[in-house]
Amino acid sequence: MRLDGFIAKATGLSRKDAKRAIGQGRVQVAGAPCRQAAHAVADDDTVTLDDRELNAPTARYLMLHKPAGVVSATVGEDRHPSVLSLLPAPWQRDLHPVGRLDQDTTGLLLLTTDGQWSHRITAPRHRCPKTYRVTLAEPLTTSALAQLREGLRLRNDPTPTAPAEAEAVDTHCLDLTLREGRYHQVKRMLAAVGNRVVALHRTRIGDLVLDPELAPGEFRALTDSEIDGFLKSGGSEPA
Repeated sequence: MRLDGFIAKATGLSRKDAKRAIGQGRVQVAGAPCRQAAHAVADDDTVTLDDRELNAPTARYLMLHKPAGVVSATVGEDRHPSVLSLLPAPWQRDLHPVGRLDQDTTGLLLLTTDGQWSHRITAPRHRCPKTYRVTLAEPLTTSALAQLREGLRLRNDPTPTAPAEAEAVDTHCLDLTLREGRYHQVKRMLAAVGNRVVALHRTRIGDLVLDPELAPGEFRALTDSEIDGFLKSGGSEPA
């Protein structure tokens, strides 16, 4: 991490003020004065500001029950606020959504300050499974289930989808698990089998299930085991 970024995260100073403090000679790294804002801080470096040792900034990892009407972005769009607006202001700093859910899609959304961890989940090569509860306009047919499981061609997409896990919940509902993430994939897959999605709710990412104690709009920190679980698996983009 750059020295100015380390100081900003550890103190709450702006990057501009952190750079000013560095330029004024108020910062030491490993016991020696450092005036280079771009200096790379090693994990075992001791950093002081005005002779006060700074604690290394720790990453944050959150689970959010996303409601409809908010966008999976760090800033809002048009009339729709960002998911970050659901969090208290002190929690919002440096957070970003891990992947995205459409504005009208609800359910499990991860938020973090750790870009490498986020990449482990969203990088297509990791193929992290994501499960959606899909509510349909028309009854679900056995033929449609078979096509979803085998893979099918989407409109304006030359490559068939990868085989999906598809399990009927009732006549108008199924659980669909994907290991890839094409644009609006769930909705396009159901359209390709002659149906229409009327509600979409993400219930699981990898082995992590949405906490049933979280009401829409609520969040909690992930446990260490939940965080570490994604270091042993991987990711894709949302549907």
